[in-house]
Amino acid sequence: MVSKRFTNTFGRFQSHKNPPDTLLFINKNSVQLFDNSIKFSGKAILFTDIFFCKSETDTEFLRSTILFNDLLSISQISVSGCKALFAKIFRDLEAELVLDIDSFQSEILRNLLLHSERERRKRDFIALKKDANLDFAMLLRDLLDVHFISQKNVGFYCGQMDVTPKRLNQATSKIFGKTPKEIIDDRVLLESKRLLAHTHKSIKELTYFPGFEEPTNFIKYFKKHISKTPLEFREEFVSD
Repeated sequence: MVSKRFTNTFGRFQSHKNPPDTLLFINKNSVQLFDNSIKFSGKAILFTDIFFCKSETDTEFLRSTILFNDLLSISQISVSGCKALFAKIFRDLEAELVLDIDSFQSEILRNLLLHSERERRKRDFIALKKDANLDFAMLLRDLLDVHFISQKNVGFYCGQMDVTPKRLNQATSKIFGKTPKEIIDDRVLLESKRLLAHTHKSIKELTYFPGFEEPTNFIKYFKKHISKTPLEFREEFVSD
């Protein structure tokens, strides 16, 4: 399967080629676009926090698994060496779709995730040390998802986290190689790109979704960081 332009929480619009017998794990709130100019076949599984998280243990598993929280890359796993195992897991999942929802279905899904994480750990990946720096980085990410439209000031997030700007800068520089302000800008710009690429709203209409008061402010902000106007980005994306 070949997929095109996957976006992660802080990342740019990215292209990913998915070879045969490969699993690709995409974080929630990401937009996916498949390249229909290329013939491919595959299966997509979409599940929500509400479906999976039946207990605190489930919630902690999703927060800690490297499948969705490997912050520096998208998890892409080759299962060519264990095709039969994953084929059975997918058959079990498909069989569950015709049954009434019950408390056991999330456990069957967990089976897929656990086997996938085992295969992921066998490959090369960047293991992030679980310490205060990672905790602050994860918390900033969660807060941004809720507040980035109305709050773009680093001080607000420091207040929410009860941490000094200097300490937060140390944490994000260690984990992401970026300052808190750069991370906030990345989140705002990512949402702006999504709206430009996947809606037909005018630039004026879109101005208010990322939280700008005037179209001129939005245009200047976008051009400063992307080196092109919102309209130029949209035209380039649509014609690509």
